[in-house]
Order: sequence, then structure tokens, then C-alpha cells
Amino acid sequence: MIEHELDRYWKTVVNTIRDGLMIVDERGLIVSVNDALERITGYSRSELIGNDCTVLNCDICDNIRRQDGDHWCSLFMGGQVKARQCVFVRKDGSLVHALKNACLLRDDSGDVMGAVETITDITELIEKENQLAAYERQLRSDDSFCGIIGSSPAMRQVFELITNAAQSDAPVIILGESGTGKELAAQAIHESGDRGGKPFVKVNCAAFTESLLESELFGHVKGAYTGAYRSRMGRFESADGGDIFLDEIGDLPLSTQVKLLRVLEEKIIERVGDATPVPVDVRIITATNRNLTELIQQGTFREDLFFRINVIPIHLPPLRARKADIPLLADAFFQKIGLKNRKPINGISNKAMDCLMSHGWPGNVRELKSAFEYAFVTCQDAMIQPHHLPPGIYCAGEKQPAPPRKTFNREEIKRIELIEALDQANGNQSRVAELLGVTRVTIWNRMRRFGLQYKKKMEDTGTVGGGGREFLP
Repeated sequence: MIEHELDRYWKTVVNTIRDGLMIVDERGLIVSVNDALERITGYSRSELIGNDCTVLNCDICDNIRRQDGDHWCSLFMGGQVKARQCVFVRKDGSLVHALKNACLLRDDSGDVMGAVETITDITELIEKENQLAAYERQLRSDDSFCGIIGSSPAMRQVFELITNAAQSDAPVIILGESGTGKELAAQAIHESGDRGGKPFVKVNCAAFTESLLESELFGHVKGAYTGAYRSRMGRFESADGGDIFLDEIGDLPLSTQVKLLRVLEEKIIERVGDATPVPVDVRIITATNRNLTELIQQGTFREDLFFRINVIPIHLPPLRARKADIPLLADAFFQKIGLKNRKPINGISNKAMDCLMSHGWPGNVRELKSAFEYAFVTCQDAMIQPHHLPPGIYCAGEKQPAPPRKTFNREEIKRIELIEALDQANGNQSRVAELLGVTRVTIWNRMRRFGLQYKKKMEDTGTVGGGGREFLP
């Protein structure tokens, strides 16, 4: 292909590339753009050509623009810009993160006649980096434990019990209302112990019929029943060396309870249709929201099985019993759902938070998460307001308005908890550390950070908890 033919097709070539391209004259006026630049900036050719390149509001151009001298931009001094990260403003006002390359254009005499710039849109890459950074911040949060969010004394006790239970091979039963995070607690026990690198198998005992459940748990051999065309390994064998989580254990049929009791006592299973014992090394974690004692009295749950699985009981408190954690959970759900939704919502209004604090949360943490998923659908404003919440929560907030409160942030919650613990422990910092599940040095540091001093029999305002005790900055 000869040179004049290349000249004929250069526009086709330029418009094929994905990077934006712009040519300006020596005064900085745009003389040519390609299709990609129109797409990236949102401006049409007619709006760009003949206009000053400052129409794009590039942040690094603002930084390097000269206010005096012969040259309007330092590009005309240095001669090039290589892979500089910058931000443009699109026609619709949104920001474009880009990499800019620029170089001077000279005529045959070597005189500058303009410059060419290429713009690579890296907005999606920057957004993904921001998402990863947000996820990392959540992982490093001091107010979460293996994905379970909470800083209240009740949850700290749960975290301590989970940590201790993880070091044992004894059966664990997790008790709590629906939506309190029993599966998360089971996952935390698995990940925190020596079996963390081994399988973690989950089974919902209420999701299968009696016949299917036995096959699901223990496996079957070929021909064991109609439709058993081949042998199949059960969940217990799949979990060998690790943990098996039996959710909704209260719905386990009596016939299956007998077989589970044998697994707990002898560490062996038998596949359906086969009498050959198969040894398994599995730690059993169970969970239920039902009252097993009542089920035993009704004859639907075996008492001997209850004693075998109730070795290390962990009670997860309902959300209404740990309302101090609601702001932390609300913030976590807001951030997580916001990352997925990418809606321009800046935060939660104080009135909306009042509604959240006054609601009874019968569905617990799961209901709170659902409330934010609903709010992100209905909210078209900059802040989530009470009317963006589900109707039941909104009405609860309206009928029972929460008392005035200070801003609910993590530091304020820690300060309040520290004051309450100091009062409860009568100023004994070792006891306070035990109550809050932290070290004595941490208590000392927090008291210093919050400017708290525990004093007795002081006659001044600021008394907390009565008895002449007070906290002074």
C-alpha cells in the first residue's frame, strides 16, 4: 500500500481504535477528534471542533497550565505527556478516569503546528479498585468477626465462645431465632479451627423428604431404591476431615435421628442399601430456631440425641437485644449493597436511622439486610429517608419515634460501652477488659483516647450510673 493510499484511509484507521484521539492547533483549539473521543466524553464533533480543549476540564491541564509566557500549556514546553493519569468531565457532568498521552506536531521546518492527544478510558478499572479497597476495609473492620458484625458485649461473648469452640472437636449447637446468622456462626467455627482448610458441608434438614435426606446424608449404593442407577457418596463422606453443618436439626425425622446418633457415637456411617460401615472423621455443627426441649416432650426429638449434640451450645442474641449493633450493621449493608447497586446515594438520614432503631426486627439481621435492599430500589434521593424503608419499618418509626440521640458512629458506640463497663466494674480496668473481651492495655488506650477518667464521690455534673461516680474529660 503506497503513501497516498494510506492518507486516504487514515480516518478509518483512527476511528477504529478504542482510545479517544484529539488534535489541537498551536492555540489549543480542537481541529479533529475520532469516534472514540465522542463516546468517551459525550460531546459530538460539532461541539468539540473549534472549541478550546479546556472544554473537557482535564484536571492535569489545570495543574500544568501557564498563566504567562508564550505557551499556553507546558506540553508545548516539554514536548510530550506519557501515560499521565487524569480525570475528565463528561458532557453530562460525570467523571471519566483516563490515561493521557500527548505529543507535539511539527511542520517540515520543525515549527510547532499543534499537538495530538490520546485518551484511554480507565473508569471501570478505577471503580473496581475502589470496590476492592472497600471490601478490604470491611475485612479489616474491628467490628466484625469472620463476617459477623457486632461490637456489643453480647456479641463479644459469642465471638469468644466461637473461638474456643473452634479449637475443639466436640459437637456444637447454634441456637437462635431465624435470621440471627446461625450459618455465619457455623462458618466462623469451621474457619477458626484446625479443620479450616478441610471441607465444610452444609445440609438443610428441612429441605428434603425423609427418604431423600438419608441418601443425602449417608449416600446410597446402586439399586438401593428406584432411580438409584449408580452409587453415590453422601454429605458425611464428603465432609471427611472437616465439618458438617446440619441446619434446622429440629426437623430431622426420628428414623434419621437414630442413624445420626450412631455417627456421633461410633464415627461410622452406612450407605442406604448397604450394611458395610464406612468410618468418617467429621465434627458436627447443628443449628435450630426451635425449642428442642419442647420437641422432646412432644416425642418428635430424641433426648439421647439432644444430649449428644448439645455439648457446646452457642446462643445468638436477637437483633432487638443488641440494638447498639444496628448502626454498624446498617453501615455494612449500605456499603455492600451500594457497591453492587452503584446508585449515587450518600448515606442514611438521621430520621431513617431512628426508624431502624425503633423497629422490633422480628426477622433479625436478615430483615435488616432486606430493608436496605428495598431502600436502594425505592430511593431516588441523595440520602435514604424513612419513606424509602419498607412500610412496616417506616410505620414503626412514625408511631414510635425514637428519642433524640447523638450520631451513631462506631467511636461513639465504643465510648458508651466503655462508660457502661467502667460503671459496672466500679472502675476496675482488668474487669472492664474482661467484660469487653479486650486487653487491659486496650482499655487504658480507649480511656485516654476518649478523655475518660473514672472518679468516685465527685459532686459535679456528668455522673453516670449514680453512686457518686463520674467520667470527666
